[in-house]
Amino acid sequence: MEPVSTEPVTSAPVAFLKGHGTENDFVIVPDPDNALDLPADVVARLCDRRAGIGGDGLLHVVRSAAHPEARDMAGEADWFMDYRNADGSVAEMCGNGVRVFARYLQHAGHLTAGDVAVATRGGVKRVHLAKNGDVTVSMGRARLPEDGVTVTVGGRSWPARNVNMGNPHAVAFVEDLDHAGDLSTEPPYSPAAVYPDGVNIEFVADRGPRHVAMRVHERGAAETRSCGTGACAVAVAAARRDGADPAGTGTPVTYTVDVLGGTLVITEHPDGEIEMTGPAVIVAEGRVDPAWFASAPVRTPC
Repeated sequence: MEPVSTEPVTSAPVAFLKGHGTENDFVIVPDPDNALDLPADVVARLCDRRAGIGGDGLLHVVRSAAHPEARDMAGEADWFMDYRNADGSVAEMCGNGVRVFARYLQHAGHLTAGDVAVATRGGVKRVHLAKNGDVTVSMGRARLPEDGVTVTVGGRSWPARNVNMGNPHAVAFVEDLDHAGDLSTEPPYSPAAVYPDGVNIEFVADRGPRHVAMRVHERGAAETRSCGTGACAVAVAAARRDGADPAGTGTPVTYTVDVLGGTLVITEHPDGEIEMTGPAVIVAEGRVDPAWFASAPVRTPC
């Protein structure tokens, strides 16, 4: 193990905001020039609901040209969503996070109602901010790998469909959402090799025609009140289960997806593009005292 670093992340106060999309909540850290060092330990502490600010994840707001992972996308998108899970790990995408990210850009005066492109590790996402407050994100196309898994909770097992929305999902249809049990820990699944980097697991119950409800264990964050990419994965899996494929019929398919924190509307178009519409709210803003960053050592990876 390398020695523990006691160097502070910064000697100046760090601005932050708090926002949520259908109660999937985030710490927002504006850092246009990518000047802040945000190692996993620090991100996890910021997301801690008792000792930090609290959130399901962190949105690091950086200009694409200033971040090595986004420079190639700078011609398409001025801003990069450097998304981190609550445990500090890096993630490819977060659908609710993109909506909140766009709302922050509007809040900060970088754009008004209308369209904006946001760079993510899952590619460039097109976002529309409506005047009524809803935010619609073009989430890209789903990939449907053939290899699925079996998810087991409390003696019950279900086949789970493999859906990739730029990040991995396993979608299991159940009779009752209570069957998902306590999602504070990841439900076991097999074969584990299908998801070598872990997976988001959705449990889905029917509520009516093209209307479902879900609970989700998010990789790196336990159960969350909502998951945007998960809602898209659920809508696609439900459509295929119900025999609907827009690519074959030429007609868009729309599902209403109830999450614990509200409702999202997911539309899959004949070209495969998926749109997600829902609210995004900025709750508060403030500054983190630099003494807080120095209050505990930042551990470097072993």
